[in-house]
Amino acid sequence: MGRVRVSIRVLIVDDQGMVRTGFRVFLNVQPDIEVVGEAADGAAGVEMAARLLPDVVLMDIRMPVMDGLAATRALLAEPDPPKVLMLTTFDLDDYVYEALRAGASGFLLKDASAAELAEAVRIIAAGDALLSPSVTRRLISEFSRLGGPRAPSAKRIDDLTERETEVLALIAQGLSNVEVAARLVVAEQTVKTHFGRILQKLGLRDRAQAIVYAYETGLVRPGDRPA
Repeated sequence: MGRVRVSIRVLIVDDQGMVRTGFRVFLNVQPDIEVVGEAADGAAGVEMAARLLPDVVLMDIRMPVMDGLAATRALLAEPDPPKVLMLTTFDLDDYVYEALRAGASGFLLKDASAAELAEAVRIIAAGDALLSPSVTRRLISEFSRLGGPRAPSAKRIDDLTERETEVLALIAQGLSNVEVAARLVVAEQTVKTHFGRILQKLGLRDRAQAIVYAYETGLVRPGDRPA
Protein backbone atom coordinates (compact mmCIF):
# COMPACT_ATOMS: atom_id res chain seq x y z
CA MET A 1 0.00 0.00 0.00
CA GLY A 2 1.34 3.46 -0.85
CA ARG A 3 2.40 5.97 1.75
CA VAL A 4 -0.29 8.57 2.47
CA ARG A 5 0.81 10.64 5.45
CA VAL A 6 0.65 14.12 6.88
CA SER A 7 4.27 14.06 8.09
CA ILE A 8 7.26 13.00 6.01
CA ARG A 9 8.87 10.07 7.81
CA VAL A 10 12.68 10.17 7.70
CA LEU A 11 15.32 7.58 8.56
CA ILE A 12 18.90 8.82 9.07
CA VAL A 13 21.69 6.37 8.18
CA ASP A 14 25.17 7.69 9.03
CA ASP A 15 28.08 6.29 11.02
CA GLN A 16 28.78 9.64 12.69
CA GLY A 17 26.68 10.12 15.82
CA MET A 18 27.02 13.89 15.79
CA VAL A 19 25.73 14.07 12.23
CA ARG A 20 22.72 11.93 13.10
CA THR A 21 21.95 14.01 16.17
CA GLY A 22 22.28 17.30 14.32
CA PHE A 23 20.06 16.19 11.47
CA ARG A 24 17.48 14.76 13.86
CA VAL A 25 17.29 18.03 15.80
CA PHE A 26 17.03 20.09 12.61
CA LEU A 27 14.30 17.94 11.12
CA ASN A 28 12.17 17.27 14.19
CA VAL A 29 11.41 20.96 14.64
CA GLN A 30 9.77 20.99 11.20
CA PRO A 31 5.96 20.74 11.39
CA ASP A 32 5.77 18.35 8.43
CA ILE A 33 8.80 16.11 9.06
CA GLU A 34 9.34 13.34 11.61
CA VAL A 35 12.58 11.43 12.19
CA VAL A 36 11.46 7.86 12.88
CA GLY A 37 14.86 6.23 13.35
CA GLU A 38 18.65 6.33 13.09
CA ALA A 39 21.18 3.70 12.00
CA ALA A 40 24.98 3.70 12.14
CA ASP A 41 25.62 1.52 9.07
CA GLY A 42 23.94 0.51 5.84
CA ALA A 43 22.93 -2.99 6.93
CA ALA A 44 21.20 -1.67 10.04
CA GLY A 45 19.58 1.01 7.91
CA VAL A 46 18.11 -1.52 5.48
CA GLU A 47 16.73 -3.60 8.35
CA MET A 48 15.31 -0.53 10.09
CA ALA A 49 13.70 0.76 6.90
CA ALA A 50 11.85 -2.54 6.48
CA ARG A 51 10.31 -2.08 9.93
CA LEU A 52 9.73 1.67 10.03
CA LEU A 53 8.73 2.30 6.38
CA PRO A 54 10.21 5.80 6.07
CA ASP A 55 9.33 8.04 3.14
CA VAL A 56 12.89 9.37 2.82
CA VAL A 57 16.22 7.85 3.87
CA LEU A 58 19.16 10.18 4.43
CA MET A 59 22.01 7.84 3.46
CA ASP A 60 25.72 8.42 4.04
CA ILE A 61 27.88 7.12 1.18
CA ARG A 62 30.84 5.81 3.19
CA MET A 63 29.95 3.57 6.15
CA PRO A 64 31.18 0.34 7.75
CA VAL A 65 29.48 -3.07 7.36
CA MET A 66 27.51 -1.96 4.26
CA ASP A 67 28.18 1.29 2.42
CA GLY A 68 25.52 3.67 1.18
CA LEU A 69 25.58 2.41 -2.41
CA ALA A 70 24.94 -1.22 -1.43
CA ALA A 71 22.31 -0.17 1.10
CA THR A 72 20.53 1.96 -1.50
CA ARG A 73 20.43 -0.94 -3.95
CA ALA A 74 19.01 -3.19 -1.25
CA LEU A 75 16.36 -0.64 -0.24
CA LEU A 76 15.20 0.01 -3.78
CA ALA A 77 14.89 -3.69 -4.53
CA GLU A 78 11.97 -3.81 -2.10
CA PRO A 79 8.34 -3.14 -3.11
CA ASP A 80 7.23 0.45 -2.40
CA PRO A 81 10.77 1.60 -1.51
CA PRO A 82 11.57 4.91 0.19
CA LYS A 83 13.29 7.78 -1.60
CA VAL A 84 17.03 7.98 -0.90
CA LEU A 85 18.97 11.20 -0.43
CA MET A 86 22.73 10.60 -0.36
CA LEU A 87 24.83 12.45 2.21
CA THR A 88 28.42 13.42 1.56
CA THR A 89 31.06 15.75 3.01
CA PHE A 90 32.01 16.92 -0.48
CA ASP A 91 31.18 16.23 -4.13
CA LEU A 92 32.60 12.74 -4.58
CA ASP A 93 33.02 12.38 -8.34
CA ASP A 94 33.53 8.62 -8.18
CA TYR A 95 30.25 8.09 -6.38
CA VAL A 96 27.85 10.44 -8.16
CA TYR A 97 27.14 8.23 -11.16
CA GLU A 98 26.98 4.95 -9.24
CA ALA A 99 24.73 6.39 -6.56
CA LEU A 100 22.25 7.64 -9.15
CA ARG A 101 22.39 4.30 -10.94
CA ALA A 102 21.76 2.61 -7.60
CA GLY A 103 18.56 4.64 -7.38
CA ALA A 104 19.41 7.65 -5.23
CA SER A 105 17.20 10.67 -5.90
CA GLY A 106 19.90 13.23 -5.17
CA PHE A 107 22.78 14.45 -3.06
CA LEU A 108 23.11 16.72 -0.04
CA LEU A 109 26.28 18.05 1.52
CA LYS A 110 26.54 17.37 5.25
CA ASP A 111 27.26 21.03 5.93
CA ALA A 112 23.91 22.07 4.47
CA SER A 113 21.91 24.54 6.54
CA ALA A 114 18.84 23.47 8.49
CA ALA A 115 16.62 25.14 5.90
CA GLU A 116 18.44 23.40 3.01
CA LEU A 117 18.15 20.05 4.76
CA ALA A 118 14.42 20.38 5.37
CA GLU A 119 13.79 21.59 1.82
CA ALA A 120 15.83 18.70 0.40
CA VAL A 121 13.71 16.20 2.32
CA ARG A 122 10.52 17.82 1.02
CA ILE A 123 11.79 17.84 -2.58
CA ILE A 124 12.75 14.17 -2.45
CA ALA A 125 9.52 13.15 -0.70
CA ALA A 126 7.51 14.91 -3.43
CA GLY A 127 9.14 12.69 -6.04
CA ASP A 128 11.52 15.25 -7.50
CA ALA A 129 15.27 14.85 -7.77
CA LEU A 130 17.78 16.99 -5.94
CA LEU A 131 20.55 17.46 -8.47
CA SER A 132 22.64 20.59 -8.23
CA PRO A 133 24.31 21.92 -11.39
CA SER A 134 27.67 20.67 -10.06
CA VAL A 135 26.30 17.15 -9.59
CA THR A 136 24.72 17.19 -13.06
CA ARG A 137 28.06 18.26 -14.57
CA ARG A 138 29.81 15.39 -12.82
CA LEU A 139 27.16 12.97 -14.03
CA ILE A 140 27.64 14.13 -17.63
CA SER A 141 31.42 13.93 -17.21
CA GLU A 142 31.11 10.33 -16.04
CA PHE A 143 29.03 9.38 -19.06
CA SER A 144 31.66 10.99 -21.24
CA ARG A 145 34.41 8.98 -19.53
CA LEU A 146 32.48 5.72 -19.91
CA GLY A 147 31.94 6.49 -23.58
CA GLY A 148 28.58 6.06 -25.19
CA PRO A 149 25.22 4.55 -24.33
CA ARG A 150 25.17 1.47 -22.08
CA ALA A 151 21.52 0.54 -21.60
CA PRO A 152 19.90 -2.12 -23.83
CA SER A 153 16.41 -0.62 -23.40
CA ALA A 154 16.63 2.27 -25.85
CA LYS A 155 13.65 0.90 -27.75
CA ARG A 156 11.35 2.20 -25.01
CA ILE A 157 12.17 5.72 -26.19
CA ASP A 158 9.99 4.89 -29.18
CA ASP A 159 6.97 4.79 -26.84
CA LEU A 160 7.32 8.54 -26.23
CA THR A 161 5.64 11.18 -28.34
CA GLU A 162 7.80 13.72 -30.15
CA ARG A 163 7.06 16.36 -27.51
CA GLU A 164 7.76 13.96 -24.63
CA THR A 165 11.09 13.06 -26.20
CA GLU A 166 11.89 16.76 -26.50
CA VAL A 167 11.00 17.37 -22.85
CA LEU A 168 13.15 14.45 -21.68
CA ALA A 169 16.13 15.65 -23.71
CA LEU A 170 15.92 19.17 -22.26
CA ILE A 171 15.57 17.88 -18.70
CA ALA A 172 18.58 15.61 -19.23
CA GLN A 173 20.59 18.65 -20.27
CA GLY A 174 19.95 20.21 -16.88
CA LEU A 175 16.97 22.48 -17.53
CA SER A 176 14.34 22.95 -14.84
CA ASN A 177 10.62 22.58 -15.56
CA VAL A 178 10.32 26.37 -15.72
CA GLU A 179 13.19 26.59 -18.21
CA VAL A 180 11.78 23.77 -20.34
CA ALA A 181 8.39 25.52 -20.37
CA ALA A 182 10.01 28.77 -21.50
CA ARG A 183 12.01 26.98 -24.19
CA LEU A 184 8.96 25.20 -25.59
CA VAL A 185 6.59 28.14 -25.01
CA VAL A 186 4.14 26.11 -22.93
CA ALA A 187 2.86 26.28 -19.36
CA GLU A 188 4.99 24.79 -16.57
CA GLN A 189 2.09 22.48 -15.68
CA THR A 190 2.16 21.14 -19.25
CA VAL A 191 5.83 20.21 -18.79
CA LYS A 192 4.99 18.48 -15.49
CA THR A 193 2.22 16.53 -17.23
CA HIS A 194 4.56 15.46 -20.04
CA PHE A 195 7.24 14.47 -17.54
CA GLY A 196 4.78 12.40 -15.51
CA ARG A 197 3.86 10.49 -18.66
CA ILE A 198 7.53 10.00 -19.51
CA LEU A 199 8.20 8.43 -16.13
CA GLN A 200 5.17 6.19 -16.46
CA LYS A 201 5.97 5.02 -19.99
CA LEU A 202 9.64 4.35 -19.28
CA GLY A 203 9.07 2.80 -15.86
CA LEU A 204 11.24 5.39 -14.14
CA ARG A 205 10.89 6.73 -10.63
CA ASP A 206 12.07 10.34 -10.74
CA ARG A 207 14.12 13.04 -12.44
CA ALA A 208 17.45 11.50 -11.48
CA GLN A 209 16.58 8.19 -13.13
CA ALA A 210 15.24 10.02 -16.18
CA ILE A 211 18.54 11.88 -16.65
CA VAL A 212 20.53 8.67 -16.32
CA TYR A 213 18.19 6.92 -18.77
CA ALA A 214 18.44 9.69 -21.36
CA TYR A 215 22.24 9.48 -21.43
CA GLU A 216 22.43 5.70 -21.28
CA THR A 217 20.12 5.29 -24.25
CA GLY A 218 21.96 7.91 -26.28
CA LEU A 219 19.02 10.31 -26.48
CA VAL A 220 21.39 12.94 -25.11
CA ARG A 221 25.16 12.79 -25.28
CA PRO A 222 27.85 14.53 -23.24
CA GLY A 223 28.48 17.95 -24.71
CA ASP A 224 24.94 18.41 -25.98
CA ARG A 225 23.46 21.81 -25.23
CA PRO A 226 19.82 22.91 -25.50
CA ALA A 227 19.16 24.14 -29.03
